[in-house]
Amino acid sequence: MDKTTTIEELKQRVRVFCEERDWDPFHNPKDLAIGISTEAGELLDLFRFKTAEQMKEMFLEDTSLGHIEDELADIMFFVVRFAQMYGLDLDKCLQKKMKQNGEKYPVEKSRGKNLKYTQL
Repeated sequence: MDKTTTIEELKQRVRVFCEERDWDPFHNPKDLAIGISTEAGELLDLFRFKTAEQMKEMFLEDTSLGHIEDELADIMFFVVRFAQMYGLDLDKCLQKKMKQNGEKYPVEKSRGKNLKYTQL
């Protein structure tokens, strides 16, 4: 459950799963990054050529929602595995990036806009 599971618990769950299968030799930074990208592409593909209404309906229909959840979990698996393998603190990474984005996208300039920071 999101409310009770820590990132460290996720890392340990993924570590045990991979070590049981002796996958460490295959999980170098390049291949994990490829996994993130590949799975993100599969998530994106679920929404290809869909209208806003069709996408909304996907979250209401069990089969479509299941596919979305599966692809999101695959992405998360690779992100967590990357962080676990290479000693990255995901909370620290996210906080740092959000601080940087806060500077690039100040509230007073970016509220309600989807422009890149160079266009604000």
